[in-house]
Amino acid sequence: MSSTKVEFPGSQDASLAGRLDLPDGQVRAMALFAHCFTCGKDVVAASRIAKALNARGIGVLRFDFTGLGSSEGDFAHTNFTSNIEDLRRAADFLRERHTAPTLLIGHSLGGAAVLATAAHVPEARAVVTIAAPADTDHLVHLLSDSLDDIEAAGEAEVCLADRPFRIQRQFLDDLADQPQAERIRNLGRALLVMHSPTDETVDVDNARRIFEAARHPKSFVSVDGANHLLTGPADARFAADVIAAWVERYLDADDSPASGEVEDGSVVVAETSVGHLTQRITVGGHELVADEPTPLGDDTGPSPYDLVLAGLGACTSMTLRMYADRKQWPLERVTVSLNHSRIHAEDCADCETRTGHLDHVERTITLEGDLDDDQRERLLSIADKCPVHRTLNSEVVIATTLVTP
Repeated sequence: MSSTKVEFPGSQDASLAGRLDLPDGQVRAMALFAHCFTCGKDVVAASRIAKALNARGIGVLRFDFTGLGSSEGDFAHTNFTSNIEDLRRAADFLRERHTAPTLLIGHSLGGAAVLATAAHVPEARAVVTIAAPADTDHLVHLLSDSLDDIEAAGEAEVCLADRPFRIQRQFLDDLADQPQAERIRNLGRALLVMHSPTDETVDVDNARRIFEAARHPKSFVSVDGANHLLTGPADARFAADVIAAWVERYLDADDSPASGEVEDGSVVVAETSVGHLTQRITVGGHELVADEPTPLGDDTGPSPYDLVLAGLGACTSMTLRMYADRKQWPLERVTVSLNHSRIHAEDCADCETRTGHLDHVERTITLEGDLDDDQRERLLSIADKCPVHRTLNSEVVIATTLVTP
């Protein structure tokens, strides 16, 4: 395996420090690991689990939450919601640099965080919790000795894991607003719950509550005799081996065709098991997600019209770039902004259709560089010659065939 230090912006736009563990051979899938409250990415459970998953071709990203470990930011200004956003940013980092995480793993409060984040990572097919609380009220209980001070002064210094931390009232208010039971019930992924019956920090009854709230497929594995942090080498190794074996069942459970099965130039769109309208789009070796904004959809990806505008914008920018390069013009950067709306045909002076409604696309092009007026005017006219623009303006025939599975 190879382990590389990485950085990406977190919930407060502060730089988060991560470690990307990749197998030596082909990467079959990626996992995202969330550590326990006040812990860090290098906790023994995280490193051993990463090593076991690497041995099976699964890469792992583990990182320090905002204000912890080597990450920047102020811990006192963080809360459970910011932890969720940190995880979303980490998933975005994997999606942009490698591939979106198939597996989400969370230890202790990190387990509660991945249960809450799963809805925002449509590519994730499986979730693992280790010694996780069933709800965020458990953390309030751990802070019970300092609650009066926090309420009175707005914040207080507390001692957790023999280290001082500043906790603000907003942290407690945020914990009280977390609908964990609903999130677990609507998880929509395979779930593995791991817990030690002798855990003195998070009682094993939390595992029962998580397991009962979740829908199938779900599994429970007892890490008998382990402590909360799995500091025993045998305990961490056992948890790692079980997770690596369990997730095998879900690595190839993709409900869209493999990239090799999609013909060149073809696009395949299939429903996912995540959300009500979420779609997985396969284009060659690339995957995208489409959805509708709430409340109609779950807002896990751009809408179909967003994707149409994105195609037009990308084609416009590429066309202008290729033309300027061919002419050796000093075009430094192209930015295309687009909006779609419906207008009355009678309000369009240049349209042939005079009744009903029309689709209206506003396209704004920004050209950066030392271009003269003639060059800018020429590039503006070239924008209308981009292939997608021509397609949208031409007569399009769509032939639909129903295929029996």
